[in-house]
Amino acid sequence: MTPAPSLFDRPPVVAIVAFDGISPFHLSVPCIVFGEDYSAGGVPRFELRVCAAEPHVLRTTAGFTIAAPHGLEAIATADIVIVPSWCDVLQAPSEALIDALRRAHGRGAQMVGLCLGAFVLAAAGILDGRPATTHWAWAETFARRYPAIRVDAAVLYVDDGDVLTSAGTAASLDCCLHLLRRRCGGRAANYVARRLVVPPHRQGSQAQFVEQPVGIDARDERLAALLEWVRQNLRESHSLDSLAQRVLMSRRTFTRRFRQATGTTVGAWLLGARLARAQHLLETTDESVERIAETAGFGSAVSLRQHFAEALKTSPSNYRREFRGV
Repeated sequence: MTPAPSLFDRPPVVAIVAFDGISPFHLSVPCIVFGEDYSAGGVPRFELRVCAAEPHVLRTTAGFTIAAPHGLEAIATADIVIVPSWCDVLQAPSEALIDALRRAHGRGAQMVGLCLGAFVLAAAGILDGRPATTHWAWAETFARRYPAIRVDAAVLYVDDGDVLTSAGTAASLDCCLHLLRRRCGGRAANYVARRLVVPPHRQGSQAQFVEQPVGIDARDERLAALLEWVRQNLRESHSLDSLAQRVLMSRRTFTRRFRQATGTTVGAWLLGARLARAQHLLETTDESVERIAETAGFGSAVSLRQHFAEALKTSPSNYRREFRGV
């Protein structure tokens, strides 16, 4: 098999912090995104190192044990450091772990706190003055304990440049795929997502997971079909009233059922869908920004640039250069 072309001088080192009482699923998420061989899809390799402060065998919440092959010294040379969760929000991380994380952040490593792992980064002071998120059930506790952090409990993950945090369990996968997308481009992230049978980019927020399962209720065929139609016709002008009329619902009923299904408003969902389409076209085509703005339904390149700046803190041209190297 021909190895995948590398975007890097050497495989980036990803250090994942394991601990006694870890959930196997939380540990497996970054491992399956960054530790598997996806070279058949042209995805560059990463060097994965699972490490732990504890020198003994680690218990998992599923009843079996694991042994981390590395100690905290693995963090010292890692390009990406991931804390995949934490055993107990009331339990402070060891000074050795906090010191290792601070040193890694100080030398410029990418820091990632998945789910309750955000508590560990917060304890190390890495999130002070920054936006961050964590599992919705612990967001209030997080905000009270760390008032210097701008907690956003309504998002799946927060990308603040060199520090990323994610919401609950499944959102950790969203965050890891996003990080892969940032480092290797959309094609790589899309390939891995297809292999894992998950969406490469999921619209929505934590709100949709508090009271109902992910996605559109399979019984709501009209709404599911509508959203798919809108995705295929983003260049058209859509409004709450026009969409409600299309599925023969009153404005009030449509608004209620739309929020129940997506966790957000029609306007916010449309903007997210249009941004996602624009990102995809910037990553995979040579079309002009003007043509992409029209196709995605922004109407003009000026409007697209404004929304990119507000939502992604960059411009369409810079985004294309970042993900395609052109």
